[in-house]
Amino acid sequence: MDFTPQQRVELHGFNNLTKSLSFNMYDICYTQTKEEREAYLEYIDERYNADRLTRILKHVADIIGANVLNVAKQDYVPQGASVTMLVSEGPVVEVPNEVFEESPGPLPSNVTIALDKSHITVHTYPEYHPDEGISTFRADIDVSTCGEISPLKALNYLIHSFETDVMTMDYRVRGFTRDKEGYKLFIDHEISSIQNYIPDEVIDRYQMIDVNVYQEHIFHTKCKLRDFDLNNYLFGYTKDKLTEEQRQEIEESIKWEMDEIFYGKNMYQGSFDKNAAKAFRDNLESEVQKKKTDSEPE
Repeated sequence: MDFTPQQRVELHGFNNLTKSLSFNMYDICYTQTKEEREAYLEYIDERYNADRLTRILKHVADIIGANVLNVAKQDYVPQGASVTMLVSEGPVVEVPNEVFEESPGPLPSNVTIALDKSHITVHTYPEYHPDEGISTFRADIDVSTCGEISPLKALNYLIHSFETDVMTMDYRVRGFTRDKEGYKLFIDHEISSIQNYIPDEVIDRYQMIDVNVYQEHIFHTKCKLRDFDLNNYLFGYTKDKLTEEQRQEIEESIKWEMDEIFYGKNMYQGSFDKNAAKAFRDNLESEVQKKKTDSEPE
């Protein structure tokens, strides 16, 4: 049984559907020395501290038309931050038809929609590999709403708020609500893929895989950057400071990390020799430090 947008809002009582979006992003960096790792973690902690994350979540609340009831935020030692925001029904006006369309949301712009019993959370996880020169920053954001609009309308803004190399998105509609005749509605909007809520210019930049269970209203999309520029993954120097062999080794290491995160499993690296890799990294550290010293004014 199909419903028009106007029919969808003619419910028996409040819309009891729960729509949950989980947005998981990774930023990857090659940090060869202990000093570089510490500097990278310090940079991440400053750029994505609890105050900035709170501002991001408040924009999300604006986009989905929510009033902020309470904010709990915390910066952690040695690194990381969390913000939990409770939100309630925003000003109630006629629901615009476009909220039912599979299209990207604003960047940001106010969308006034009924919303209640909802929350938005973010947790960050900076970390680094103990001996292979890879550091990663992960942020997990959850937007759970009840009401007419899907939290997917905030996805466009979230993607643009973080430096993202790999991202995973999960969307699920749970429960049911009823129309005035008592007919159960287990979903109140059309959706075929999370990708339809991502702008074309973003889709063009990423390799994407969908895993959807339409009968259960479960949708999953994961993305990995297509283009690779080594300069975007070095911290404190650029690739012109490296030999061709060094560039190739570092690129392989970073791409391997991205693939493991993207596919969600450890991958065998064939003939990769850890002792040779350690010797290479030690040599790289020495050469980089020497180039930094040579370039400093006397």
